[in-house]
Amino acid sequence: MTKIFCWDLIVTDEMIDGNGHVNNVEYLRWMQEAAKQHSESRGCAKAMKAMGATWVVRAHRIEYLKPCFSGEHIRVLTWIASFRRVKSLRKYRILRREDHVLLVEAETDWIYMDRESGRLKSIPPEVVALFGVVPEDKEEEALAALN
Repeated sequence: MTKIFCWDLIVTDEMIDGNGHVNNVEYLRWMQEAAKQHSESRGCAKAMKAMGATWVVRAHRIEYLKPCFSGEHIRVLTWIASFRRVKSLRKYRILRREDHVLLVEAETDWIYMDRESGRLKSIPPEVVALFGVVPEDKEEEALAALN
């Protein structure tokens, strides 16, 4: 099982802003969709529902490196960089598929919570085991293995 999840999409005209390139909000949507699909592909969404838990975003950090335009084929890569007691750091890279140009680097701090009470909840080992972790010093090696 690869620890890095890939999601491909094509930029549509609806994603373009008044400056003629992809609106910054779209990148955030792509990040959230990739995280959701990654979680679902590992069975995490189902497991969390059974445990009465949910993930909530604490913070996003996004660095826009190059613009993106309508019709381009995009690849969103995402992986878990760390788990702490109630927190998980998820990282992202968004690339143009045709030439592998890096468009965005980003990360999200996710907090694990009890769905009913809204209180923080320790991430159980079963959830951690669903993903695996790509530590910072192994990121480039794991990303290179995708090609």
